[in-house]
Amino acid sequence: MGFKCGIVGLPNVGKSTLFNALTSTAAAEAANYPFCTIEPNVGLVAVPDERLGKLAEVARSAKIIPNQIEFVDIAGLVKGASKGEGLGNKFLSHIREVDVIAYVLRCFEDDDITHVEGNIDPLRDFEIIETELVLADLESLEKRIPNLEKRMRSRDKEAVEQLDLIKKILPIIQEGQPAYSYELSPEEVRPMKLLQLLTSKKVMFICNIGEDDVLEGNELSRKVQELAKDRNAECTLISARIEEEISALETEEEKSEFLEAVGLKETGLSQIIRAGYSLLEQISFFTIGPKEAHAWNVHKGAKAPQAAGVIHTDFERGFICAETISCDDYLTYKGESGAKEAGKMRQEGKEYIVKDGDVFHFRFNV
Repeated sequence: MGFKCGIVGLPNVGKSTLFNALTSTAAAEAANYPFCTIEPNVGLVAVPDERLGKLAEVARSAKIIPNQIEFVDIAGLVKGASKGEGLGNKFLSHIREVDVIAYVLRCFEDDDITHVEGNIDPLRDFEIIETELVLADLESLEKRIPNLEKRMRSRDKEAVEQLDLIKKILPIIQEGQPAYSYELSPEEVRPMKLLQLLTSKKVMFICNIGEDDVLEGNELSRKVQELAKDRNAECTLISARIEEEISALETEEEKSEFLEAVGLKETGLSQIIRAGYSLLEQISFFTIGPKEAHAWNVHKGAKAPQAAGVIHTDFERGFICAETISCDDYLTYKGESGAKEAGKMRQEGKEYIVKDGDVFHFRFNV
């Protein structure tokens, strides 16, 4: 699995239309009224990676298994969601389960599609959503403190770590700032995960823009791009309508021709996936054989045993070595045998840092 991306936004910003296009389904009802998505819709999408197909062709793999991204269409938030307004409580609980929050912000004018706040202002829309998430985090932290203090008296190390972190981030949350604005030390990463704060998630912005503005953007999207720079977040310009048209095409050739016709180099899906991988610092590695060609992902900086553990915990527990070929060498020398004869296969040990595109065969013993 690549990562889990929650798509959030106010009602009628094109969020469900975008979800439908990204997942090439009509699972989410894209209607012009709030709360048309009562339960979160979930779609699994293959990560496009042309290297995998080429590797599979060389190895004559019977099956190709790409990485997958899980998109969760989370119904529109409104002011007061943290207090249960609209369908807020249910929506907020779904956000806790994702790795990345993608804020879909409306950057197009259309008199036929009403806006819940009366006019188009993507920065205000973002502030509404983030404020609700901050308020939900504030309530969550305040509820946790008495229980953690009780556990701390019995010298619970985990409780001590969480309470120490809460004392540092609570003033930030009380000022209306998100938890990710606090710079974590390496020792605080695990306690932060245990707190499950909504605003500790990685963030990307998706400007849903009109077809005519998708290449250069417009005044509204440029404001969002500036916000993204300030927040150290990713920002992409996407026309949900264009993505909808692309998703209706049957062949890759048709999609490529359509993209070329509208002046785009890649789909919005590819942009979002790349942004997510960058935010989460994820890289891909491969296991290739006659039965299957499989793509996997691991955190940048991970060592070979950790990569082996992504496949199976036994691989990490009994790790001996990783027979390693770079993707380029695998393709250049026409597979494992050719790379081995050319001296391009290496035996890497426990301290080897995984590189993007490595082709592994793990040796282990349990």
